[in-house]
Amino acid sequence: MSISLPTPTIQTPHVLCWLRRDLRLQDHAALHHALQSGLPVACVFVFDSTILDSLPADDVRVAFILDSLQSLQEQLRQHGSELITVHGDPVQQIPLLANHLNAQTVYANEDYEPAALTRDHAVSQSLAAQGRVLKLFKDQVIFARDEILTQQKQPYTVFTPYKRNWLARIQPSDIQAYDCSQGQWAPLPAQALPCLKELGFHEEARTKLLSPAGWQGAQTLLQQFEPRIHAYHERRDFPAKRGVSYLAPHLRFGTLSIRQAVALAWPSDSEGAATWLSELIWREFYQQFLWHHPETAQESFKPAYKNLPFPNRDDWFQAWKDGQTGYPIVDAAMRQLNQSGYMHNRLRMISASFLVKDLLIDWRWGEQYFAQKLLDYDMASNVGGWQWAASTGCDAQPYFRIFNPITQSRKFDPEGQFIRRYVPELASLDKQAIHAPWQAKQLPLAFRLGQHYPAPIVDHDTQRHLALALFKQAGEQEAAD
Repeated sequence: MSISLPTPTIQTPHVLCWLRRDLRLQDHAALHHALQSGLPVACVFVFDSTILDSLPADDVRVAFILDSLQSLQEQLRQHGSELITVHGDPVQQIPLLANHLNAQTVYANEDYEPAALTRDHAVSQSLAAQGRVLKLFKDQVIFARDEILTQQKQPYTVFTPYKRNWLARIQPSDIQAYDCSQGQWAPLPAQALPCLKELGFHEEARTKLLSPAGWQGAQTLLQQFEPRIHAYHERRDFPAKRGVSYLAPHLRFGTLSIRQAVALAWPSDSEGAATWLSELIWREFYQQFLWHHPETAQESFKPAYKNLPFPNRDDWFQAWKDGQTGYPIVDAAMRQLNQSGYMHNRLRMISASFLVKDLLIDWRWGEQYFAQKLLDYDMASNVGGWQWAASTGCDAQPYFRIFNPITQSRKFDPEGQFIRRYVPELASLDKQAIHAPWQAKQLPLAFRLGQHYPAPIVDHDTQRHLALALFKQAGEQEAAD
């Protein structure tokens, strides 16, 4: 599918702004520079077939992207222009479109994931063969790649000193918004956006979305979060409370500028704002780490744990995916993910720890499952978070610190509100029994453990000792080698 452009090739010189994970027209680095070129700017989004072809038909991300593009299209029409959408491999589509639009320059924002770096290099080479150029700009982070290094000019592998340096470096100019109000827009014929079905996806995927899409959706969430940010440090770990920002998908797809997000929290003397800012810095810490260590997307960073002999039981993995482990907080978390494409951050840590340390399943299995399901999936943060929970990555949790899912449940969902929402078969249990039904002295007469809800598939204490032995043996083996 492509826009109906005049033929033959347009004679008037244009520039092309290629939108990727930056689906907005406000505070947009590449668009700002394109508009400053003095030439008419045409905006394009490529439905990348090399990515879409591997996604399940109910993937919520495609619905979020389409809704965000609808918002973009409406804004571009107010400028007398149109959003160009094409479906295919951008390595072929971008040079073809640049040729058709007589665009000598393609503007885009940097993307630091390994596959994106390979893609951009190939597009740049193809454009260069035509005498054209791909110009890339920093946009999705405040500090990119190797802008923040240790005194020895090495990348950071520990978060706290990275954060300290990040905070020492940031200046007001780093969060100044890019002006995208001045310049020429390319007058283009109208084009209808594809529907989910035309792209090979189910229309029902849109009904799963919990987050409003597009720039306007991001602004709504940001405004709602602003009065809550000062209590963020107190409320963020409780999944039944509205304590987090819910902005992660907007940062992932760039419907929210990172500069606007940081400006909400810096500078500030609020502990809540400082805690939220730390989460944004963690995002950049993982971004720079993956850029320096792209191999960690596939293997453990710590050498001792690269070949841990996990038993990897398929039936336990399936139970974890389905939310049928018999541990209510884990099952509620997984069901939330499956139903909505969202999982609360505290629950991500609990469910990841449970998969690796209780079920003794390779962290990469869980990372890939989250990659398939999360609306806000970001490779750097997802890999970093999973390796943190698995004790295999940079600045990771020590292997001997293992979350107790029952303790975590009682602490962060004390009334069982979250569990009741996603595991309704436990709704009749009181707030003591709901966290560990098998330990309850008395259960409702109508409730049968093992019939209405599964008994635990593992014993936490037993599995904890097995996990400790597994990691300890790997460490001793490395020392001996």
